[in-house]
Amino acid sequence: MQYPFGIASETEGGPHLDHDGRTRTRRKIAIIYYWLVKMRGGERVLEEMLKLYPQADIFTHVAIPERLSDIIRAHRITETFIGRLPGARAHYKAYLPLMPRALEELDLSGYDLVISVESGPAKGVIVPPGVPHICYCNTPMRYIWDQYGFYCRSMGTVQRFVFGHVAHQLRQWDVSTAARVDHFVANSSFAAERIRRYYGRESTVINPPVDLSIYRPGPQRRGAHFLFISELVPYKRADIAIEAFSRLGLPLTVVGSGDGAAALKQKAGDNVRFLGRVPNEELAVLYRTARAVIFPPLEDFGIVPVEAMASGVPVIAYGKGGVRDSVIDGETGLFFDTQSTEALIEAVERFCTIEDRFDPERIVAQARLFSQESFRQRFGALVERTMHAHETRPFLLPVTLPPQEAARAQGAEPALSTW
Repeated sequence: MQYPFGIASETEGGPHLDHDGRTRTRRKIAIIYYWLVKMRGGERVLEEMLKLYPQADIFTHVAIPERLSDIIRAHRITETFIGRLPGARAHYKAYLPLMPRALEELDLSGYDLVISVESGPAKGVIVPPGVPHICYCNTPMRYIWDQYGFYCRSMGTVQRFVFGHVAHQLRQWDVSTAARVDHFVANSSFAAERIRRYYGRESTVINPPVDLSIYRPGPQRRGAHFLFISELVPYKRADIAIEAFSRLGLPLTVVGSGDGAAALKQKAGDNVRFLGRVPNEELAVLYRTARAVIFPPLEDFGIVPVEAMASGVPVIAYGKGGVRDSVIDGETGLFFDTQSTEALIEAVERFCTIEDRFDPERIVAQARLFSQESFRQRFGALVERTMHAHETRPFLLPVTLPPQEAARAQGAEPALSTW
């Protein structure tokens, strides 16, 4: 199915080549995205790619246009056959076993460049010969790799058995299709390490874009509360933050909702305040009036720490994963080494003794490295280098030697002719 919202033709509007030759709007570009069902961090990456390449077409398994931004809906969106299957809008993940075939059936002939955005199945498309394929990998599919055990623990016996078989097949396909990518781009050093481990491929790290426009430092003297912002699901480790602050007695404001909210509220002390979801304007105020933002999950990158730093607020974070790309321990925040209540308590107590050392201007400067403009500049430059390498690569025609010459070239005696 196609959603031709404001189709951007390659012959329409704008210069074909900008002043420095970096953006070629005449190229026909296909962007492959796993599924478009709501706006999250990955969809913000897609938006910035579309700003770079307004002529791009989007291919995805399932799209729910009314949940997408105007920027995305302005492009031609083509679904794979997954989008036509019963209940796909609500239960698209149930069709995961069919997604490899769905990707391989996409016809990408006529495109000059293919960009896939991966954390669900996307990179496995079959690209025409001579067409470069760049994969922006937020993460290899975590539910079949490093988070496989975590997902299995939440399943029943039959579901776990079925998913185990599906995951095994998907891993084989996922590894084999890495060879279909010319250049991997990782969203963090943490993701780059997993690309190397699972696919045996090197990648260029380009951190995802963060919209910093509504975040700014507040008054020099901040409020009394600490801030935790996240969807309230197990792997975000809100339980650590809530238990730690209930024991410390320090005020903690929790922003976010999720299936775990009720259980977390039962465990929380009176000093822990739950706000649920809040508008962006209110969130910006909460950021800039906080003493520090608490970030205990293991994330591929993590948008929250960058938003906090853009507000001039230090971050107390679990010191593993993508947060090591954004937060500088001792300068823009503090790390704790284990995902435990005790480790977080120790980090908060340490922060309280050195709080005055954190310079809001230095913290804000660090956040600006992850702006939308920075992402577009870095990703656009990488695309141009990749295109240039493909366009200038010599094309060698295969040479077929007669059988006797081929044998001599391989160091073997030629067979005697029988005719």
